[in-house]
Amino acid sequence: MSTHDAMTAGSPFAPPAASARRRWAALIVLAVAQFMVFLDETVVNVALPSLKADLGFTQPTLAWVINAYMLAFGGLLLLGGRIADLYGRRRIFLAGTAMFGLASLLDGLAMSPEQLVAARALQGVGAALATPAALALITSLFPPGPERVRALSIWGALSGLGFAVGILLGGIITDLASWRWVFLINVPIAIASLEIVPRFIAESRSTTRPRFDVPGAITLTAGMSALVYAFLNAASVGWGAVQTHVLLAVALTLLAAFGVIESRGTAPLIPLGIMRNRRTLVPNVVQFLLGGSLISSFFLLTLYLQQVLGYTPLQAGISYLPLAAGVATATALANRWVPTQGPRRLAAVGLTLAAAGLVVVAHAPANGSYLLNVLPALVLLGFGAGLSFVSITNAALATVDEAVAGLASALLSAAVMLGGALGLAVLATVATARRNSLLDTRATPLAAQVGGLNLAFAVAAVGALIAALIAAMALDRNRAEDNADPKGNDEASTSGQDQPAPRGR
Repeated sequence: MSTHDAMTAGSPFAPPAASARRRWAALIVLAVAQFMVFLDETVVNVALPSLKADLGFTQPTLAWVINAYMLAFGGLLLLGGRIADLYGRRRIFLAGTAMFGLASLLDGLAMSPEQLVAARALQGVGAALATPAALALITSLFPPGPERVRALSIWGALSGLGFAVGILLGGIITDLASWRWVFLINVPIAIASLEIVPRFIAESRSTTRPRFDVPGAITLTAGMSALVYAFLNAASVGWGAVQTHVLLAVALTLLAAFGVIESRGTAPLIPLGIMRNRRTLVPNVVQFLLGGSLISSFFLLTLYLQQVLGYTPLQAGISYLPLAAGVATATALANRWVPTQGPRRLAAVGLTLAAAGLVVVAHAPANGSYLLNVLPALVLLGFGAGLSFVSITNAALATVDEAVAGLASALLSAAVMLGGALGLAVLATVATARRNSLLDTRATPLAAQVGGLNLAFAVAAVGALIAALIAAMALDRNRAEDNADPKGNDEASTSGQDQPAPRGR
């Protein structure tokens, strides 16, 4: 079989040089296509004050512009990963990208808060299909070992850079054009991806056809949504309100139902064998805490810059340049260090640096300055995020079995999305409660708002430190040389119920 035939037949591990070049070209295409998804998780942050003014959002409901996306994204990722494994990763990637582009168009044309939140949720559904499919395609293209470690390092680097660049672009676009273009820029990227991806990437799927765990996906998404809403609602009506208690009871009931469904189902959304594997469980726990502390803190930092320091969207976006530079520098270093040092040390160091950055901004006063109170925090957060994203991605996926690549990829992405949504709800609630408490002591509105933000940043720092401790104690060190033989012991790869796809059509 020729090299061309091997690639079109879906033989991802073919050795010829032409095949290797095609794999790296495919990685670049997928990474660029997914960059818009990574970017969209933070690009809207700086545009939030403009959104609030134009569409009439209230302060408590404003968080749903972010949470509607993250909940749909995180709640449906596992189902999206299974669909990609079974019905074709390239096909599902293209379907998710098309949905993401359409939803972005609807976002840009929204005329009311309800329309925007609904379109953001649809965006999350598209991302839930496209992201695990893209990462699973990369995992299936590269065999376990140094090449996969390098490919996953590049992917993790773009994840972190997307988060940072999103905030920068959000400020520039909002100030020079309109908040609507924060969403509309995704449309041409999605169209280009739909045109280019089929030319570089062959189809890849698992051979088995188990049932989908639709009840599991519904109960997980609904349970997390109810939990997040309960936290956000408590900021307005209080923790003693009957409404808050009812929402918490509904959330816990749904999440308990999800646990029962997973334990009894013949085709669970999260197979127990995967979650018992430490190389899967620990990175996902760390990723969840990373999302809860870092991603949600960007929302709070934007409020500090614009509502406390009085920055315009453009000034706020430009102020994030050190964060983007820190992420870019750290990911470049991590790409070189992970193959030799392993992810454990780098993840622990990165999360500790991020925690230090959050501690810095937790002490920012109402009359603070960018140079003293914000810049050091951004540099630390940038370096910490860059090291962490690359390290955790490698720890979770470097040795994963190809048959469950979509599911394993979805688990990792779901962890950061659900962590970010829940973390934002918790931190917003903490900030609001602290602000109201300070107002009761006759503090000025500005001082009360800063006090609330300070406490929220401190809570986020504690979350990052806990993640650093877990990474240092429990994350596997699997270096590239440890992964050279993917058939080592039972823990060397994540296994599932499926069998590997055949190497030809």
